[in-house]
Amino acid sequence: MKRNRKMKSFKAIIAIIAIAVILLIAIVQTYNNLASSRENVNKAYAQVQNVVQRRADLIPNLVNTVKGYTKHEEDTLKEVTNARAGVNRAKNPEELAKANEELTRAVGNINVVVEAYPELKADRQFVSLMDELAGSENRISVERKNYNEACQEFNSKLVRFPTNLIGKVTGFKEAEYFKASESAQEAPTVDFNK
Repeated sequence: MKRNRKMKSFKAIIAIIAIAVILLIAIVQTYNNLASSRENVNKAYAQVQNVVQRRADLIPNLVNTVKGYTKHEEDTLKEVTNARAGVNRAKNPEELAKANEELTRAVGNINVVVEAYPELKADRQFVSLMDELAGSENRISVERKNYNEACQEFNSKLVRFPTNLIGKVTGFKEAEYFKASESAQEAPTVDFNK
C-alpha cells in the first residue's frame, strides 16, 4: 500500500513537472512570436523613414535648381528647407506623418513659383528631380502601407488570449499606426507641364 501511494505521488509530481514544462515552452514560444512581430514593425518603420529621408535628400538639389532661376523666391525655398528639417527631427510615426505632410505641401508650393519661370519647367535637372520626387511619393505610400500591415499583425497578436496576458507581463505595447492628418487625405496636384 505504501508503495502504491509512493507510486501515485511520483506520477503526480511527474505530471505537474510535465505540465509546467509544457506551459513554459508555450510562454517562450508566444514571447518569441511577439518579439518577432515587433521586430517586423520596427523594420517596416525603418523602411518608411528610409524612403521619406530619400525624398528629403532630393530637396536640397531641387532647392538649388530652383534658386538658380528664382532669386527672389526665398520664402518658398526656406519653407521647403524647414519642412525637410522636420522630417529629420521626427521621432515617431505621428511626427513623421506630420513632417511628411509639411514637406509635401512645401514642395507643392514650388509649383506656384515654377509657373512664373517657364524656363525652369524645361530644365532637365529640374524635371529629373521632380520625377524622382514623384517616385519617392509612391515608395512612401507603399512603405506606409507595409508598416501599417505589420502594426496590424502585431496588434492583433497582442490582443488575442492568452498572448495578451504574456504581452502585458513582458511589457509589449501596441504599435502606433502611421496616420496622415485629415488635411493630407487629398494628394496635392503638382503639374509642371502647364
